[in-house]
Amino acid sequence: MRGALALLLNLEADLEVVAQVSAGDAIVDAVLTHRPDVALLDIELPGMSGLDAAAELREQAPDCRVLILTTFGRPGYLRRAMEAGAAGFLVKDGPVEELAAAIRRVLTGETVVDPALAAAALSAGPNPLTARECDVLKASVDGATVADIAAKLHLSESTVRNYLSSAIGKTGTRNRMEAMREARQQGWL
Repeated sequence: MRGALALLLNLEADLEVVAQVSAGDAIVDAVLTHRPDVALLDIELPGMSGLDAAAELREQAPDCRVLILTTFGRPGYLRRAMEAGAAGFLVKDGPVEELAAAIRRVLTGETVVDPALAAAALSAGPNPLTARECDVLKASVDGATVADIAAKLHLSESTVRNYLSSAIGKTGTRNRMEAMREARQQGWL
């Protein structure tokens, strides 16, 4: 998908793809090396998420504008992308001409957001989970035990149980696996 998208964007007379990377942890180095005007990032990448890379780019390459292009059009992801300093957020199902136009708009200083997703994000409200509740849910992936989570996050087991209980309550779910799924579905993790 990345290669096909780069090929199509290179067909635009005023756009040039200067680098492509397959892992999120290679993004910042590629931007610092190639100095693009816009970095087009996906969210779910090996090594580092596009959202985390966007936040790092805001610090290390503030002149590079970030446009998130993803299949995961979730309100929580949009909110997190904007908080990370992204200048745009689009869902991959649009034509490449619209993407090229969005890149041009981002270059002029505009913020470009998929309209349907913007409406959904406004109606969804903010993430109800605290940062620590998110950390505990993330650490519970792959069936980690409370003891495993406590050791990984340097917390007591009772504190982990409290955070999990709170996250379950806030997500309206029955257990931590459902809470993690709901939080991911909303884009909060």
